Amino acid sequence: MLTVDSLRVTYGGAVEAVRGVSMEVPDRSVVAVLGSNGAGKSTLLRTISGTLRLHRGRVDAGTVRFEDTDLTRRDAGQIVRRGVVQVPEGRRIFGRLTVEENLRAGGMGNRDRAAKAKAVARVHDLFPVLRERAGQRAGLLSGGEQQMLAIGRALMASPRLLLLDEPSLGLAPRVIGQIGEVIAEINRQGTAVLLVEQNATMALGVADRAYVLDVGRVSLSGDARELAATDEVQRLYLGHTGDAPVRREDTAPRRTLSRWTA
Repeated sequence: MLTVDSLRVTYGGAVEAVRGVSMEVPDRSVVAVLGSNGAGKSTLLRTISGTLRLHRGRVDAGTVRFEDTDLTRRDAGQIVRRGVVQVPEGRRIFGRLTVEENLRAGGMGNRDRAAKAKAVARVHDLFPVLRERAGQRAGLLSGGEQQMLAIGRALMASPRLLLLDEPSLGLAPRVIGQIGEVIAEINRQGTAVLLVEQNATMALGVADRAYVLDVGRVSLSGDARELAATDEVQRLYLGHTGDAPVRREDTAPRRTLSRWTA
């Protein structure tokens, strides 16, 4: 589905943020990208979503392909129309608009009324509280509810590939667990997900495959379950040592989705 090949990205022509990254997101999969601050995770998503130039970044080499289309130098609007939609770090909802208006904004590019109605039903099924708060100003929602709205707004575009940039950032542990459940459900409904996260426990629990970025390069990659069991990932990201291996049940979200209501 998505293929990133030997990607190199700089800011200001001097700061190299991504250094020869190659990765793949297969159809109907969840792929996690782990790494510390400054590893290049957000730059990778900006490049895929076409928003890199807004941050004064530049692709110096490599390509990003979505199926048979080269996305490397397309703008964000064209990429959304191809079916690739990003939920940015920090949620970035329209705080002065209502919940309903935010969702309508997410579906503006979709002229098919039936598809819009289906998307609204999907969002309300995943996040019932958004139906309940439809007339409320979005800026008055809690942090968890704002994250629901940011994801719901992206789903209004009916994406085939959803890009999530640090969806657990600043949220309570209970809400982070619910995020993992929702990501798994979105994927079960047929949408592929590229998940950028610092919370490795949640990310590896929902992902099929994972990549670890270190100073702009891929330092580890492989099956998410296998990576979760490696000494390096346990030590750096899961808070375990080689003497205390992580159990799969410690990383996996519950398989039965409890609808996100708070």
